[in-house]
Amino acid sequence: MGTTQHGDARRMTVLGAAFLGVGSMVGAGIFALLGEAGKVAGAAVWLSFLVAGGVATLQGYAVAKLGARYPSSGGIVTFLLKGYGGGHVTAITSWLIYFATVIVTAMVSVSFGQYGAALLFGGSAGWGRILTNAVVLAIAVVNILGTALINRVQTWIAIILLAVFAVFIVATLAQFNPDLLAPSGYPPLTDIFSSVALTFFAYLGFTVISFAGDDLPRPERNLPRAMYLSLGITTALYVLVAVGVFGTLTVQQIIQDGETALAVAAKPALGQAGFAMMAVAAMLATAASVNANLYAATGSTAKLAESGLFPPVFGQHARVGSTRGMVISVVLILLLANLVDLTAIASLGSMVALSIFLVLAVAAYRLRAETGSRTAILVAGIALTVLVMLIFMVQTLRTAPETFIAMLGILALATILDLVWTRVRR
Repeated sequence: MGTTQHGDARRMTVLGAAFLGVGSMVGAGIFALLGEAGKVAGAAVWLSFLVAGGVATLQGYAVAKLGARYPSSGGIVTFLLKGYGGGHVTAITSWLIYFATVIVTAMVSVSFGQYGAALLFGGSAGWGRILTNAVVLAIAVVNILGTALINRVQTWIAIILLAVFAVFIVATLAQFNPDLLAPSGYPPLTDIFSSVALTFFAYLGFTVISFAGDDLPRPERNLPRAMYLSLGITTALYVLVAVGVFGTLTVQQIIQDGETALAVAAKPALGQAGFAMMAVAAMLATAASVNANLYAATGSTAKLAESGLFPPVFGQHARVGSTRGMVISVVLILLLANLVDLTAIASLGSMVALSIFLVLAVAAYRLRAETGSRTAILVAGIALTVLVMLIFMVQTLRTAPETFIAMLGILALATILDLVWTRVRR
């Protein structure tokens, strides 16, 4: 795919690529995760976010090295092709990536509609549905109009979002009660590590930056810069938000308030204006996440169609602009958002993502001589990912076996799709 898709005149900046990642990560789960993570890790959620950020950074190192060596709008799909060739491992993993992208995008678009309805229309379910569909279609138009507009929109959303979070962090830290974060109240270390798989869900968007490799000037230098800047900003933001919230509210309050815990935590200092501010932040975050994920889905499906791993329709130019892969993705996102109870499958996100990143990390290890990567860092990333996965799998089998079965079902679906398309292609 070179510049045929995006063109030299529509380059993305390092800051724009970093904010693409920030927007995707922050919109992917921070507003919904605090309550769920609090059930497992208690007041140690800030530590869970810190460890998850470390896992994401180790994975980010592998992705950045691969992106610097193989810049492409195909992103991690290109890396899988380089590491494993065009066989079943790449194809099955690519289907899993696509499923994860569509599911996460549908989830955050529904969150956009819920927050918008709560802020503007008294929580009306009908308006929530309308806003959900509107944000997906609006972001599709932004993607059709090109990389330059994506760069500007994502940068401005991220700047506003970071400013809102800065106000929130200052407001909550002003009400900070150190007793609420006392280590004596932390759960066992195994519980904290188990929660890392949940908090890691909030970092899923960092790989979106890899799809900007074809749009960044001097990607061998600028893609790693954008990756590390994005992960550094997001990790610091999550840790400070968790400290502010769990240092202001009790664990039980946070679990009870769920998605609105951030807004409730801002109320003591900012009143009702704090609730409105965080609702606006949630809408911006989720819109940015839809934007980043749709951008990634367009590039990855085009690359997969070009390589023969996906049906060619995904790479064909559409009448409305961009590719038919983007049109198919938009249709699937809208169907999921309107017809499926996404809360029932949300817990699968981290497990699918960790599996994908493990396969990707092994590919980086196999290509370490070509990319100039440090073996010790790659091995550390693989080992830590495996550890988190094993702990999460054991806990899931104990507490929610249906989620584990659903994970196996998704893997089976990806395998069947690959086998069917391979037979049709031949």
